Amino acid sequence: MNTPVPAVEITGLVKDFRIGLRGAKVRAVDGLTLSIPEGGVYGMLGPNGCGKSTTLKVVLGLLRPTRGECRVFGLPADSPEARSQVGFLPEGPFFHKHLSGREFVRYCARLSGVSAKASVEAADRALALVGLAGAADRRVGTYSRGMLQRLGVAQAVAHDPRLVILDEPTAAVDPVGAAAMAGIIRDLSARGKTVILCSHLLGQVEEVCDRVAVMDRGKLVLEGSLDAVLTRPGRTLLEVENLSDAAREAARAALAAHGAELVGVSHPRDSLDRIFLDRLSGESRHGS
Repeated sequence: MNTPVPAVEITGLVKDFRIGLRGAKVRAVDGLTLSIPEGGVYGMLGPNGCGKSTTLKVVLGLLRPTRGECRVFGLPADSPEARSQVGFLPEGPFFHKHLSGREFVRYCARLSGVSAKASVEAADRALALVGLAGAADRRVGTYSRGMLQRLGVAQAVAHDPRLVILDEPTAAVDPVGAAAMAGIIRDLSARGKTVILCSHLLGQVEEVCDRVAVMDRGKLVLEGSLDAVLTRPGRTLLEVENLSDAAREAARAALAAHGAELVGVSHPRDSLDRIFLDRLSGESRHGS
């Protein structure tokens, strides 16, 4: 039986930058090994400067590693074949405000290799996916912030990529817009896309992600399924009905003797916010 090829396979990734007149070396990513399975939504978390953006640029083929390698669907990340299978929404996207939404998405689809004829249908399909079909002929300059973010997703998926990378897709968006974006992300996952989500809104990550990775100072400090990450080991919750004060006091010894019914057993969960902060170094927690 063949082992499924991961959507992204990063092995021993090191990325150094030279800065200043003396060319001092700064290590942005330090020995990162990470495997992102195909399908589902994968959250990448970490404070500013933790190495997330550098890692994403390597996955996108925009940067070459100092050491190590990155493969996308089994192909070198910087190969044209791999890059054609990736859609990307950057944190600070630029939009041509004089174009209509449809014209902009068609333009992006053409840049991604979609033929002129097919780009018409591709743009309409992408705009419908993000709920902008009704505004397709409006100039982009008239779009609200939330509409622009959804337009950014539309251009990222217009060429029907297998992997979609969203970097802060709800930046400066109100709660309604954030909820709409969460729905779009779930829809992409349901259509079989692999979604990598970078977000500082940990509640949204907790809502839509299947797996998460936390980076700090260029290193991976935590990775796993969301349930495994949030479960508090060594503790168990007992959910009961009709629990009297007396039964509460004597629950360990004689729960049934006090007439309480055991409804279910589950594991208590931490919040993603607490897990995230607990795994960061002290300096990172204080915004260094």
